Amino acid sequence: MNELPTPERPRPTSLPKRTVSPSPGTTHPTQGLAQEFPPGPARMRLFAKIMADLAKPIPPRLIRTRQQDGATIPYIPWHTVNHLLDHYAPGWEGQITEVCFSNDRIYVVYALTIHASDCSVTRMATGTELLKGTDRQGKPREVAFGDPSSNAESQAFRRAAARFNLGLHLYEKGSG
Repeated sequence: MNELPTPERPRPTSLPKRTVSPSPGTTHPTQGLAQEFPPGPARMRLFAKIMADLAKPIPPRLIRTRQQDGATIPYIPWHTVNHLLDHYAPGWEGQITEVCFSNDRIYVVYALTIHASDCSVTRMATGTELLKGTDRQGKPREVAFGDPSSNAESQAFRRAAARFNLGLHLYEKGSG
């Protein structure tokens, strides 16, 4: 039986500039990033150039920390990753491809695709979060801020972006 070829989705030759207006009196830490780290022309760029831009060290003002098991862990909030991808790789796409559960955890697989002038590349990563926990008396308690599915998705998204070099240096030992 002959299979029909799947038509490729046409890639745009240029993408419209998106402008987001913050609430009056507020700014996002990525504001002004274009002057500090210019992304190059607004049109689609070569994948190697996008990767080189994503590999640039993240400005310290964009990095947050959290405490885990007595250690200080540096991370980039998901919304900052979103802004950085919009800046360096306009037209990127992401989606949850799988959600699994165990007795006490949720697991999320996230696929991130970056479209460049010479190719489109998809990389995937996982995120996980505890569904519930108990205190010393055995009573149920919240184990994390937010809901477990959003936390697992955020982790998977940030890890998928790291597979394109974005904030990858934060995963190295001693980076905090």
